[in-house]
Amino acid sequence: MEIVLLKERTEFIPTLAAWHHQEWAYLHDHDSVERRIAEFQEELQANGIPRTFVAISGNGVIGSASLLPQDMDTRTDLSPWLASVYVVPEQRKQGIGSALVKRVVQEGAALGFRTLYLYTPDRPQFYASLGWSTVEKVQYHGTSVTIMKIEL
Repeated sequence: MEIVLLKERTEFIPTLAAWHHQEWAYLHDHDSVERRIAEFQEELQANGIPRTFVAISGNGVIGSASLLPQDMDTRTDLSPWLASVYVVPEQRKQGIGSALVKRVVQEGAALGFRTLYLYTPDRPQFYASLGWSTVEKVQYHGTSVTIMKIEL
């Protein structure tokens, strides 16, 4: 497995957009695969963040994680964010998600950020095992989520 910037493997944009839409559309009003594709294409033109990393095995994408300036419209005071950590179901529990999270943390540190944030509806234990700590538990778009942070 190798982890690279999405900018290096743009052919995976439609796949990622479909995965992310299927996984998290319930948390985002007005979500669509097309909107997610457009966001990824905008990212390709940006310097700084957002940045998306993809995990690749052979010639296929098996996961992703992003570094975003914002991920919760209700917590714009917090920035930047680890977001969209996704691994295909058949490849889970093999360390791919952990590797993606660590890569984004490394990138955040290299860019000079002191703290990264994330929110998760269902995986606080996973992130805690990687050094993240709970900031608070809140309702976000009708779902209970845990906001977490890591000091870089």
